[in-house]
Amino acid sequence: MTQTAEPHHFAHVTDWVFDLDNTLYPHATNLFSQIDVKMTAYVSELLRLPREEARAVQKQLYKEYGTTLAGLMARHNIDPDDFLSKVHDIDYTWLSPDPALGEAITALPGRKFIFTNGDRTHAERAAGRLGILDHFDDIFDIVAAGLTPKPAPETYDRFIALHHIAGPTAVMFEDLARNLIVPKSLGMRTVLVVPRNFEPTFSEIWESDPAYDDAVDFVTDDLAGFLRTIAPPRLSR
Repeated sequence: MTQTAEPHHFAHVTDWVFDLDNTLYPHATNLFSQIDVKMTAYVSELLRLPREEARAVQKQLYKEYGTTLAGLMARHNIDPDDFLSKVHDIDYTWLSPDPALGEAITALPGRKFIFTNGDRTHAERAAGRLGILDHFDDIFDIVAAGLTPKPAPETYDRFIALHHIAGPTAVMFEDLARNLIVPKSLGMRTVLVVPRNFEPTFSEIWESDPAYDDAVDFVTDDLAGFLRTIAPPRLSR
């Protein structure tokens, strides 16, 4: 794992790919906790389980299938549209506009994409609240992925084919190291976005990825600062 990022490490990059949740906005906002609660409630109602049992089922589905949605579809044939609309019915005012991040993204040369296991509406609302939505060329969501979530290789294949992306000229930013395994194998630069000062979050225990460290080239707890650091000198003035 490279310790210090410098502009020359990214001088070849023409396509910048960003996960959404806990990547484009920081863990500290805890926005995803709202979605997490909604997913537990959905499982509880669907399976008629007490909340704690439903949460255990939800996390098992997540670990086994990559997302709770994929697990519920596989085991219970649920309507994905119904699930996505219900779990993303959250309060986006938890997010604050981030002009510094917007400026840093704008300064990057080439195309920029959001690649998320959530749906487009959620991505648009979150990025819109951050004030960065207009800086992206497209959003590749779980629907575009055929409802197959990262880290499935076929999902990356769909994304790459749709946007004609060459791995060696791309970089991917993620908060989960396991979602960087395929990008790394395709020749992409990989950046893991972690909580500020590595502070614990509600999800760290069950989302810890120590086995996938080899998939990570760089680590940052300040995305905007990282992007400013690696921007070409002529664009960082």
